[in-house]
Amino acid sequence: MNESCSNIYQIARNYAGLTQGEAIVHLHICLRTLQAYESSSKKKIAEDNVLRKMIETYQTPWLAYQHARYASNVVAEYLPDLDLTDIAKSVLKFQKEVGDLKKINPDMIDIASDGVIEEHEEERWIKVEKEVSEVASASLRLLFSKQFVSDVKV
Repeated sequence: MNESCSNIYQIARNYAGLTQGEAIVHLHICLRTLQAYESSSKKKIAEDNVLRKMIETYQTPWLAYQHARYASNVVAEYLPDLDLTDIAKSVLKFQKEVGDLKKINPDMIDIASDGVIEEHEEERWIKVEKEVSEVASASLRLLFSKQFVSDVKV
């Protein structure tokens, strides 16, 4: 997620086209609580029951993923960032990454076939890991883009 953008909870609410006043009715929370979640100066993490209600009300399954990254620096370090966009761009990105993975498939098989990554194979294996990670990220992007509108920036 782009650090310069709005808070993830606000982005999800905006995606749903709800005002803060409308959202609090659906979420059964007070305005101050929602404002604290959406504040860029505070990093208030939505509680699980509120998060579930946000995801359901806003129809934003990607919010669960972004919440996990937002709530934990450790998780954010290991889960790839999602550049959510429209489905056409997501399909193209996914196909590009799958193509890149196919190119290094012989290396992946060669290195992994004996069950050991030897020292002289490490550099090639790092490239394999990079491509697999990019496919994973593109896969999530594609899954979450189904209903994502391109004018909402995450």
